[in-house]
Amino acid sequence: MQRGFTRLSVCLSLSLIMGDAYASLPDTRTSVIEVPAGTVGLGAALRRGTSPYTGVDNISGMDKDSKADLIPLYLYEGKWLFAHGTSAGAHLFKSDWLSVDMLAKYRFNQLESDATSYFNGINDRDQTVDMGFSATVSGDWGSLSTTWANDILGVHNGYEWDFTYAYGMEIGRWSFTPFFSYVYQDSDLTDYYYGVDAEEARADRPVYKPDSAAFWRAGVNTSYRATSRLLLFTNVASQHVDSEIYNSPLVDESQLVSASFGFAYLFGNALDDSTKQSGSERAGEWSWRLNAGYQAEGPFTRTMTGRLKRSEDVHAYMAGLTLGKLISDGKYVDYWGRLSLNRRFENGYQDDFGEYNAYVMAMTPANPPWSSKEWFRLGIGFGFSYAAKVPYVEQVKQAERERNTSHFLNYLEGQIDVPLRLMTENKAVRNCYVGISLLHRSGIFAKSDILGSVSGGSDMVSGHIECKR
Repeated sequence: MQRGFTRLSVCLSLSLIMGDAYASLPDTRTSVIEVPAGTVGLGAALRRGTSPYTGVDNISGMDKDSKADLIPLYLYEGKWLFAHGTSAGAHLFKSDWLSVDMLAKYRFNQLESDATSYFNGINDRDQTVDMGFSATVSGDWGSLSTTWANDILGVHNGYEWDFTYAYGMEIGRWSFTPFFSYVYQDSDLTDYYYGVDAEEARADRPVYKPDSAAFWRAGVNTSYRATSRLLLFTNVASQHVDSEIYNSPLVDESQLVSASFGFAYLFGNALDDSTKQSGSERAGEWSWRLNAGYQAEGPFTRTMTGRLKRSEDVHAYMAGLTLGKLISDGKYVDYWGRLSLNRRFENGYQDDFGEYNAYVMAMTPANPPWSSKEWFRLGIGFGFSYAAKVPYVEQVKQAERERNTSHFLNYLEGQIDVPLRLMTENKAVRNCYVGISLLHRSGIFAKSDILGSVSGGSDMVSGHIECKR
């Protein structure tokens, strides 16, 4: 059991940026390791390093105080689907020595026109999502992988091809995985991030149109298994800058270095009953929840302490369905994997839209000292949220601050409810609860590029009924 979690932790946390090759961020990789399907985890990493852009001392390519970028990590390893922090996809084929995946991955490259005065007058270079395929051959000698990915959001409209060799070693609780990569980027990709158009040109920034680029990258992933579920890691890498990129008037670095520091925590396995308590009868337990509510004034900390005031800016509403699966049956705390599908009703401010949240909920029952009967439950959830449209309340609040908005944000949820069996003896609802759930979208104080460097968010207060089966 402990060995299984160890191997899983190593795979997930060292795959935080697996398959994500960025010109401004040397890649981190590890060999593919067989892991139990169904395991869910969360974590975070701080990303630091050099930027290729002239005079920019921030790896993000932005004008911001922090030189580090916070990356929230949402981890899942399923039989067919996976999420490795900043990449996600589907396993098309998997054997002892060969795996083939379809994946989407986040590209961190970006440059804002106000990063320094030198870039005033250029168009912003934006981050995007690349999608493609990856194949890995592995054995006692290590692993050899190749990943091809193409822009799917129409940002750079190019593609990248990566070839990587990695060799993993374990010494006690430590794991070391050195890797070497050869990366090819086509001319559409390099031109978008490093080219200079006629409309952007000036005396000290002439027109430049780069061709395709190819370069080497090398690094090492180091991890320490603190417990069977908690892994600490450091990933460092260095990469040569191809002459087609280095000759750009936008670039002044010939060598790039980056490092990631963070942790990953594994909550349990939704498919493997061995993660449950010995003798537990809760194997296979799942839940459904219906809830509806209104836009709250927030912030989340005040809402959690009982300040449930409606928003003064926007009167909007929501209704949704949440499905949950028990992933760890703890002695004091249960962990649930949850997926909620919500409909946001914008009350005429803009068209209604869908919102999708995936998260882990820690739930603990509470009972008085003199009784073993459950009186109520308390829960706190953490994950990510994607809204088909940016909620109007977020548009209003961010416009007042002159801040960014983002469809994709971090997600927090608080829940308190009481069992219906305290109110009725009807067997149909003996495993049902009624209560309040507090829903919050957040950009983590503008510290995370992957969340659009958003500072702020929005809150919903909803009533719910939830039943376990």
